[in-house]
Amino acid sequence: MAKDVTYSSYLDLDRILSAQHPVSDAHDEMLFIIVHQASELWLKLCLHELQAARQDIAADTLRPAFKHLARVARAQGQLIQSWDVLSTMTPHDYSTVRPHLGNSSGFQSAQYRLMEFLLGGRNPDMVTMHEATPEVAEALRAELDRPSLYDETMRLLDRRGFAIPDEVLTRDKQAEWTENDAVQDAWADIYRNPQEHWDLYELAEKLVDLEYHFQRWRFGHLKTVERIIGFKKGTGGTAGVPYLEGVLKQVFFPELLSVRTAI
Repeated sequence: MAKDVTYSSYLDLDRILSAQHPVSDAHDEMLFIIVHQASELWLKLCLHELQAARQDIAADTLRPAFKHLARVARAQGQLIQSWDVLSTMTPHDYSTVRPHLGNSSGFQSAQYRLMEFLLGGRNPDMVTMHEATPEVAEALRAELDRPSLYDETMRLLDRRGFAIPDEVLTRDKQAEWTENDAVQDAWADIYRNPQEHWDLYELAEKLVDLEYHFQRWRFGHLKTVERIIGFKKGTGGTAGVPYLEGVLKQVFFPELLSVRTAI
């Protein structure tokens, strides 16, 4: 019964607060665990909102989509700020924790990869590392078979009468996005005439917000890693900072950036 619900029982705090299991005597391991667990919770919320936004864009009901996308931007702000807390860990502090991490790495976060896939940053090879957990690998493959948020946006622009080429509308959903001049032209029309296309103009800016905050999160990750471990290799086998520098060059909605030069 509702009257029997307490703050603790509703939030399942017993399980949440007992989910931290340090494996060393290092004081800062608790910080390391909580920052990453909290980040996964924020990622879960981002996915919840992005999936709803995608459905709204597909249905051409953009007002609810704007609310979902705005909430994601705020949640991304929390993810970005988490690096400020983690960056209080010094190289010595981390050196006492790292030997106990084995091959575990944020690179293995299934929710992060799912968010990348949903936004359109798709690389089917990234599913391989999750094969040991069949349900996770299946969820990632299922996402690869769905239109990304940007794919649905292209379909919407086509329905609204913009000249979106067939090769964009029928492209391989699992492939990386290829920048397209006709898509840039469509966005240019919207940006030059916002009063005629106000909801699409607002959608464009919401997508730019997503890109902007995602890149800020990646940059914060890079600078935090650089500050704590320098240029050592990552625990998951990546090159560390050089790998993160390469990821910073990846964009989800390239025409929404290039259109700023075009108009």
